[in-house]
Amino acid sequence: MKAEDGKNESDRLFLEEFDKMGPQSSSPDFEAYHKRRQKVYKEVLQSYDQLRVRSKSLNEAKYKVLSYFPGTWIENVGGKKLSDYDVPKTTSLLLIGPKGCGKSSLVNKISRVLEDDNFAPERAQISYNPSVGDGTYYLQGYMIPRGSASFCLYDSRGLADGTSENINMIQNWMNNGVRHGEPVIRKSDDSSLRRKMKFKPRELDWKFCRPQMVNFVIFVVDAVSVLKSIEGDGVEDLLCLQMISEVFKQPCLSFKDDKPVVVITHGDLLSIADRVRARVYLGELLGIPPAKQIFDIPVCRKP
Repeated sequence: MKAEDGKNESDRLFLEEFDKMGPQSSSPDFEAYHKRRQKVYKEVLQSYDQLRVRSKSLNEAKYKVLSYFPGTWIENVGGKKLSDYDVPKTTSLLLIGPKGCGKSSLVNKISRVLEDDNFAPERAQISYNPSVGDGTYYLQGYMIPRGSASFCLYDSRGLADGTSENINMIQNWMNNGVRHGEPVIRKSDDSSLRRKMKFKPRELDWKFCRPQMVNFVIFVVDAVSVLKSIEGDGVEDLLCLQMISEVFKQPCLSFKDDKPVVVITHGDLLSIADRVRARVYLGELLGIPPAKQIFDIPVCRKP
């Protein structure tokens, strides 16, 4: 009973706080806005309960993913057939997001779930302490699962503080493709970092890799940083969210009307109520449905 009371209290506090962001009570749109926000919040909250139920059919979902090959889900619309499309041999998915948001950990999580091998080593190098670690400086491709040719998941360097550098970097990837092992060097990088990357072993191997066109983008965001920006007034956190919003809305990341999927990480460090707050906030910020297009994938094995 106490747990239920706590849940109801967190729901009430969230709705009270979130209502402050919308129209004032004197606005004619207030009632409609309030009801819509309540509906969205409840929908996202219910998704966690649904996840526990759906976990029972995880093997079925894994089978569908593992049996996929490029072109499998193409619909014959407008008289077109599969043979009318330029279907790639491998579907390439690009992970992008700020430094330390958990892109490399997400690679390991996806690989571990689909391979179902507890003894297989982790594939992507992760930073124990992002504030002092190097992070990812090279585009790294990972076939999912190992030995398959259906999916390739590309890990990338974290986004820079400046939006213009990020846009130039991403436009290059989307227009010219990505190469496994390619170093991601920015104009703003200092000379010591450039020297460090230049003298790493096999630094030129990537030039012999064929560029792969990006078929879809997965945007990765740290749920903890989102929550900090909601609760605090730190300029750094607000600027980070502004950068995320500006990059996400770049036309080159969308495929016709389809915008990137968003994954929030590090949710295992937060309560369910706070994880819901982060998803709903991002949905409003980015203009996508939080229950359908923003997914909460924690590092730990718990939902």
